[in-house]
Parts: sequence; C-alpha cells; structure tokens
Amino acid sequence: MRVRTTREVLDLYNDAFRLHDPGLLDDLIADDCVIEDTGPAPDGVRREGGQACLARWSELAENRALRFTPEAAEIHGDLAVQPWGLQWGDGAQDRVRGVNLIRIRDGRIVEARGYVKA
Repeated sequence: MRVRTTREVLDLYNDAFRLHDPGLLDDLIADDCVIEDTGPAPDGVRREGGQACLARWSELAENRALRFTPEAAEIHGDLAVQPWGLQWGDGAQDRVRGVNLIRIRDGRIVEARGYVKA
C-alpha cells in the first residue's frame, strides 16, 4: 500500500474540518499522536495518543457552527505549516486567525501544535 504524502494528508485533514466530516480523520492519525491545542490560553491543552487526538478533532470537525477556512500552506518535508481562519458567528469579533504546525510520518499525523493571533 502506498503511503500518503504530506500534502495528501494535509488536504484530507483540512477537508474534514471544511466539510464537517470527521470520518476523513479516521486513518490520518498515528497511535502516538500528540496535539498541543490553541486553548485555553496561555498554554492550551496537550492531548496524547491517537484516540485522544481523534476525539478532539472529531468534536471540532462535526461542529457545524464553526467555519474553518484553510489558507495557503507551506510543506517542508514532513512538516506542514497551515495558516487558517475560524469563524463561529457573524460578528466582527466572532473569528480568529491561527496556524497549525503539523508533523507527518508514514502518511499519518504524529504531532500538531496550534497557535492563534491575539
């Protein structure tokens, strides 16, 4: 079986959030995955293990009140630098911009660190 490229993994990951389809995440997350979430400030929450990461991302992906808009990403080998916008309402203050640093190994996400603009 062919291993997905960093770009292919990133595109599926982004589609899960854009399309509100957490099922797209099922085969993207390594068993030893670690997430450093954007919140709560100032340090966020660290989640360890594939099941914990899948549960968190699935919760976000299925939330139809959130509108996720990925911006142009940079790929540096196994590291994806993915800027994004997130909107949860119609007001000017109901949005945030941020970036995820996503490390991919053997076609699966092993690490993701999220940061937001303050």
